[in-house]
Amino acid sequence: MSCFSRCLLASVLVTSICSAAERPLVSQPRQTSGDHAVAPVWDETFTVTVGNRDADVVGHDQRAIQAAVDQVARFGGGTVRVLAGTYRLRNSIYLQSNVNLIGSGTETLLIKEPSCTTQLDLDSDWYDQEITLQDASGFRVGDGVCLRAVDAATNVQTVIKRTLVARSGNRFKLDRPLRQNLWRMNQATCATLFPVVSGENIENVHIENLTLDGNREHNAELDGNYSGCIFLQDCNRITMRGVIARNNHGDGISWQICHDVVVENCTSENNTGLGLHPGSGSQRPIIRNNTLRGNNIGIFFCWGVKYGLAERNVIENNRVGISIGHRDTDNLITNNTVRTSQQHGILFRPERGADFAGHRNRIEANQFVDNGPAGGAVIDIQGGTTAITIQNNRFVDTRDKQAVVGVRQGPETQDIVLDENQFDGVAPSP
Repeated sequence: MSCFSRCLLASVLVTSICSAAERPLVSQPRQTSGDHAVAPVWDETFTVTVGNRDADVVGHDQRAIQAAVDQVARFGGGTVRVLAGTYRLRNSIYLQSNVNLIGSGTETLLIKEPSCTTQLDLDSDWYDQEITLQDASGFRVGDGVCLRAVDAATNVQTVIKRTLVARSGNRFKLDRPLRQNLWRMNQATCATLFPVVSGENIENVHIENLTLDGNREHNAELDGNYSGCIFLQDCNRITMRGVIARNNHGDGISWQICHDVVVENCTSENNTGLGLHPGSGSQRPIIRNNTLRGNNIGIFFCWGVKYGLAERNVIENNRVGISIGHRDTDNLITNNTVRTSQQHGILFRPERGADFAGHRNRIEANQFVDNGPAGGAVIDIQGGTTAITIQNNRFVDTRDKQAVVGVRQGPETQDIVLDENQFDGVAPSP
């Protein structure tokens, strides 16, 4: 090939690459079989109402709501409207993809029934699908249960959530096999514990305008890795608005390995665990305009929560306002009011060293009021945490002689930037 020909070919290739066309935008979407990327916005979708009376499905417990969820899911999605009333639950409401669960605010109350616990009367192996209870008097077919044991040699805990689906005396069949051992030598127990609302491996769901009560005074504890007033596992694109999650012996709202979760205008209060628990591996959460009060921790960034936004929340009367730690990086916390935390307004956990800490987080334009005990710190940065920006925040303490500091840095922290913060009754640093 001549030099001229080679130059001409190169010129044609460059022109072809530079003039690559863009695919036309979808301007008139149609519902096409199997096409989930683009669909029309319909004026009306399939809706089923649930109520104590005068509704498509009438009932007073989880069975009525679950029947409506399953029916709407069968037709490809839509909305379940839970009308005003009180619904007493012996099992979770199990959500399904593309089904929205919408209530009437404070007039729609879902409350968990009191829990009962008993030991297993016989061993069950990992391949079994039944259990035998020592005292079955408080258990019914249809109950949601949590099965637990602690290995006597390793102290490793086993936690299994199932539903009781058949019974002969004190023997119960489970909805799914155990897949882990439950042995009496490891103090295996069964308890009627479950999330009020639960979703696993689902997507595209709105949960709105519901009041969820965990009835903590009459329930044993089940922590936020397994439960909450709302508990989500391996989900995508879930939006929660106008939800009240209260009085749970565990977390208010917990989501584990869930991406693009939005929590807006919700209240999580008086829970023994965490108010909001963006759980391990959850990417891009948006936490906005919520009230988080009276919990152990207001917002708990668990392991590897990244690219999240927490803004315009009121976080008050918790033990710790916000906790950040294990590989929680690149999050923005801005325009929140954090007040009257018993220990810290924000805690950066020490973790296991720099490789495990929460780096590159920004704390901007927040107001911190009356946080921490005497001698404590409003923001405590520990471990090998690096590259934290604390900018344009206001630190206020109105209490007499509390002598708290605004920001305390541990000896292994690096590159902590404090810029244009205001301190009123609070020392900037130790």
